[in-house]
Amino acid sequence: MENDYLFESERLGFRRWKASDREPFAALNANPDVMEFFPKPLSRTESDALVDRIEAHFEEKGYGLWAVERKEDGAFIGFIGLLDVNFDIGIEGATEIGWRLDRVFWKKGYATEGAKACLAYAFDKLGKREIYSFTSTINTPSEIVMKRIGMEKAGEFEHPRVPEGSPLRKHVLYKIQNP
Repeated sequence: MENDYLFESERLGFRRWKASDREPFAALNANPDVMEFFPKPLSRTESDALVDRIEAHFEEKGYGLWAVERKEDGAFIGFIGLLDVNFDIGIEGATEIGWRLDRVFWKKGYATEGAKACLAYAFDKLGKREIYSFTSTINTPSEIVMKRIGMEKAGEFEHPRVPEGSPLRKHVLYKIQNP
C-alpha cells in the first residue's frame, strides 16, 4: 500500500494533511467529549482554519501537528505532533508536543505511542534540546500520557488565552530534555 508517511511508529503513520482529513477532523473537533478540556467544540469553519494554521506552521518550520493514520486500515485518528508555542508559558522559544485523537481511538495506547515517535523525531531529526507539553490541571488523561512518555512536571501557569474564572485556565507544564 502506497503511503506518504514522513515517519512511522509500530501502528501509526505520520504525514502532512490532506483535503480528505478535514471532514473527519471537523467531526472530531465538534465532539464535546474530545473537546472537554478546551474552551468549546469547534465549528467546521474553525476546524478548517486550524488545519490551515497547522499547515502554515509546517511551511514555516518544517514540522508541526502531523495527521496520524492507523497503518492497518489507513483510518485518520487525529493529530500528534510538535508546535512552537506562540504565547507566554514562561519559557522563551518553547516547542510543545500535543495530540488530539477521535474518541473511538482512545484507550488503545495511540497517544503514547505516537507521542514517543514524535519525541524521537524532535530529538533525532530536528535536534531539539527540550520539548514541553501542557494542559489544564483537570485534564488527567493527557497528564498521564505526558508521564508515560517520560516527561516531568516543570510547573503550572495561567493560560493567557483561557478566560479568567474558567476551570480550564490553570495549566500544568511538563518538560523532557533530549537524552
